[in-house]
Amino acid sequence: MKHVMEVFKRIEAKEQLPVIRMEIDYELVTLHDAMVEGDREQVRKTKERLEKLRQELNRLLN
Repeated sequence: MKHVMEVFKRIEAKEQLPVIRMEIDYELVTLHDAMVEGDREQVRKTKERLEKLRQELNRLLN
């Protein structure tokens, strides 16, 4: 049973990785735009979102 759960987790991670990477790319563009505009609130929010995505990516890769 443990082996089955490990396989399922690997399949789930494999499917989610491209989605998370696309979300990170989008947030990086958003961060760039906010920095160019000098929108500190949007910069803060975007950094928070990027941190959550980073944590999720690390969870899936480990």
